[in-house]
Amino acid sequence: MAATPHKDAWSSRLGVILAVAGSAVGLGNFLRFPGLAAQYGGGAFMIAYFIALLLIGIPIGWVEWSLGREGGRRGFHSTAGIFHVLLGRPWARYLGVIGFFTPVVIYMYYVYVEAWCLGYALNALIGGLSVEGKDYGAFFAQFTGAGADGVALRFSLRDVGIFVLIVYTLNFFFIYRGISRGIEQVCKFAMPALILIAMIILVRVLTLGTPDPARPDHNVLGGLGYMWNPGDVAQGLKNPELWLAAAGQIFFSLSVGFGVIITYASYLTSRDDVVLSGLTASAANEFCEVGLGGMITVPAAFMFLGAAGIVGQGTFGLGFNVLPEVFARMPGGHVFASIFFILLFLAAITSSLSMLQPGIAFLEEGLGIGRRASVALLGFVTAIGTMFVWYFSKDLKALDTMDFWVGTLMLFVQATILVVIFAWGIGIERGWQLMHAGAEMQVPRIYKFILKFVTPSFLLGVFVMWLLKNVAGWNFSFTDPAFAPSGYVGDLIGDEPSWVARLTVAFIVIVTSFALLLINIAGKRWEAIAPSGSNSSLT
Repeated sequence: MAATPHKDAWSSRLGVILAVAGSAVGLGNFLRFPGLAAQYGGGAFMIAYFIALLLIGIPIGWVEWSLGREGGRRGFHSTAGIFHVLLGRPWARYLGVIGFFTPVVIYMYYVYVEAWCLGYALNALIGGLSVEGKDYGAFFAQFTGAGADGVALRFSLRDVGIFVLIVYTLNFFFIYRGISRGIEQVCKFAMPALILIAMIILVRVLTLGTPDPARPDHNVLGGLGYMWNPGDVAQGLKNPELWLAAAGQIFFSLSVGFGVIITYASYLTSRDDVVLSGLTASAANEFCEVGLGGMITVPAAFMFLGAAGIVGQGTFGLGFNVLPEVFARMPGGHVFASIFFILLFLAAITSSLSMLQPGIAFLEEGLGIGRRASVALLGFVTAIGTMFVWYFSKDLKALDTMDFWVGTLMLFVQATILVVIFAWGIGIERGWQLMHAGAEMQVPRIYKFILKFVTPSFLLGVFVMWLLKNVAGWNFSFTDPAFAPSGYVGDLIGDEPSWVARLTVAFIVIVTSFALLLINIAGKRWEAIAPSGSNSSLT
């Protein structure tokens, strides 16, 4: 018996592929990926990146597509509901809590960054991306509120406030319209527009030649070489941090472990091909990331600023400090800057919509409420979180803390749970059958072994490395190992803790507890509809 009172479905295979690709294509494609590739040496990083893609990215994607479609066939669209019906055990639904609260919490701060993109697009067009006598970092601090807590709660065109309200309203307007009339329609427009804009910017970058004749080595070929030259591949691949960065980028890039793909796939029919659809969505994302993002951001910055202007810049620094300066030095730069930030906005909104759907699906089927009530409840909860990030904006501490403990840590945990459930919980043979139902292509049988042994081992290894580096603070030296708790740990239990970080973690705990309470309520409702175990057979 179906658990949700709301009927919804994709109108076409293209629609769901574009939606999943839209979920995956985000700020990380055009900012985070190029920065990491340049930082770790193009060739070595790309080898590790594609190994991670083949061993964890695509396999976990297939797992989510397969489990989601089967759960949807049984009337469930949330991770908690799908685990409940597939495993048929009372505890199983609690494993799905990460797939419920993780995208919701990520949305709380992601929509804030999304507002930056829209605000920067408008300010770039009118020539407002500067503070007189200061660099672009000064405008960033003013616009985002990074200078002090509370100062971002302003509503001029040079402040983020009005743009937060606009993007928040847009997201909930489209999510209220549902799968086909909301998410699908946005992605059918946004994804082609995004690719078209990226192609226009790419052509402009590749035709820049040598912008400064006084520095002839800072030309387009030098920029591409800085991004893609292999360097010392053997030495690079010995660096554990490189593997950690590559695997982490795959998670961010393909949206695996978010709870998004499994929810999207639950609205498919049993005749839909999840193997080909999953591969197509991954290919679309890789085209945007490697073929477009990797050819635009770093090469453009190198040509105008050189390596010194790129090294050490994080995602936000590269996107909102470095690139505005690059565009300012380019003929017609204000136009290209504006359309570049429109590109980032389109990438962001397709991702943020995907983060809302898992929450909507759970509220509808878990609490038995309709679309209007579920949207209102989720809007209220996420508004509290966004206001929290919006107010505690100094040094972006609240945003950064949420991203670390939820947007990074929880993705590894959820991805591991998904693979273990697929390969060991329901069994690799049965899982293989679910994956290939209606499939027009056959996944190589080697992936049975990969899904059962290699992917879980790879995930565990990466997760342990992540903990050693980002929690224990290991220097990755075997000859002279040293450990110093990372800044994220120091913010909580160090000699000079951050009360904002502590408050943020407390907020995360409250949201998690609230999610667990809702799952407990939902479980009682599901048991009343169909006792646990009655639907546990996967035949």
